[in-house]
Amino acid sequence: MTYKFACLNSISPIGLKNFTNKYEQVSDPAEANGLLVRSASLHDMEFSDSLYAIARAGAGVNNIPLMKCAEKGIVVFNTPGANANGVKELVFAGMLLAARDIVGGVDWVRDNCSDENIAKVAEKEKKKFAGTELQGKKLGIIGLGAIGVIVANAAVNLGMDVYGYDPYVSVDSAWHLSRKITHVLNVDDIYKNCDFITIHVPLLDSTIHMIDKKAVSMMKKGVILINMARDQLVDEEAVVAAIEAGKVRRYVSDFPNSTVSGKKGCITTPHLGASTEESEINCAKMAVDELKDYLENGNIKNSVNYPSCDMGVCTAGGRVGIFHKNQPSMITQFTQILGASDVNIAGMANKSRKEVAYTLIDFDSPADKKLVEQLAQVNGVYRVRIIK
Repeated sequence: MTYKFACLNSISPIGLKNFTNKYEQVSDPAEANGLLVRSASLHDMEFSDSLYAIARAGAGVNNIPLMKCAEKGIVVFNTPGANANGVKELVFAGMLLAARDIVGGVDWVRDNCSDENIAKVAEKEKKKFAGTELQGKKLGIIGLGAIGVIVANAAVNLGMDVYGYDPYVSVDSAWHLSRKITHVLNVDDIYKNCDFITIHVPLLDSTIHMIDKKAVSMMKKGVILINMARDQLVDEEAVVAAIEAGKVRRYVSDFPNSTVSGKKGCITTPHLGASTEESEINCAKMAVDELKDYLENGNIKNSVNYPSCDMGVCTAGGRVGIFHKNQPSMITQFTQILGASDVNIAGMANKSRKEVAYTLIDFDSPADKKLVEQLAQVNGVYRVRIIK
C-alpha cells in the first residue's frame, strides 16, 4: 500500500528522508493521507475523507482545530521536546541580554563606530551598560515540561538557585529534574521570590494572561521576565506599565507585536525559539516517524486530541482502528458485532482521553469492508479505519 502526504509549510528535507518508498509526496492536501505542518492555519480548511492524520513539526497546535479533527477521526500529533534545546538556549540568551544590557552596549558601539577615540570613550561609557550576573540569582520556572526541565538543569549548572512550578509535572520530567531544584506548590512563591521568571506552559483557555497585573504586583522590584512560549500567556500591557513604573527591569519576548516591540525595557526577538537547523530537523524526523507508525500500524504517540495507544506491528490477519465517543457500552457493542460475524479477536486495546476514545482490534482474518460498515453504524462512532 502507498500512503500520500503533503507539506503545508517548509519541512526539513532531512526529516522527510525518513519516509520510505511506501510514501508519495503530493501537492494537493485533499489527496493526502497525512499532513505535515508548522505554522499554517488549518481552522478554515475542509478535510477530505482520505485524511487520517496531521503532524505538527513543533509543540504548539493552536493553528489546528483539534476537536473538529477528533470528530472526523483525524489524529493530530505534535513533537514535544524535539525543539527543546533550541528554545532553552534562547532563554539563556534572553536572560544574558536582559541582565547585562548587551543590546544597549552594541547599539552604543554602532552609533559611535566612526569615533577614532571609541576605545578610550568606551571605558567611560561602559558603566551605563553595566549589569548583573546570573550566578547566585533566583530563577523561577513556570512549567516543567520538556523545555522547562532542561532550562532548570542548565540553570543549576550556572550556579542559579532554581525554583520550579508545575502542578501536573509528569513522572518522566520528575526523573530528569536535578535534585537541586526546589519544587514549589504555589506559583505565588515564584512571583514573590525570584529575580528571573521564565514561563513554559501551553496556551490554553486556562493559561491566557496567566501572568497578569496581580502576578506582576507580587514580583520583586527589578525582576526580569522571559517569555519564549506564547505572547498571550502574559498580560503584556500590565508588564509594560510595570517597566515604566520601575517594577520590572526587563521583559524578553520571542513574539513581536505592537504592545512590546520597540518599547522601553522590552527585548523582542522575531519568533526564533525553534528556528535552528537542529530543531527543524529533529521536529521533522519526529513528525514523520509519528505519521509512519500511525498510518502503517494504527499506533498513536504524542497526539494532542486522541489518547496514546500502541499495539506494535500487526502480526495477526487484520487490524482496525475505531474512533468513538468515550461512553459506556462501546466495547460491548463492538464485540457483539464481531461475534455475530464469526470474527475472532486476536488482540485489543482501548484508550480514552476526555470525551473521545480509540480502540485498536486485531483479528485472525483480514478485516473486510462489510464488518467496518457495521462497526461504523454504532452510535457514537466517528470513524473506523482498516489498517490491515
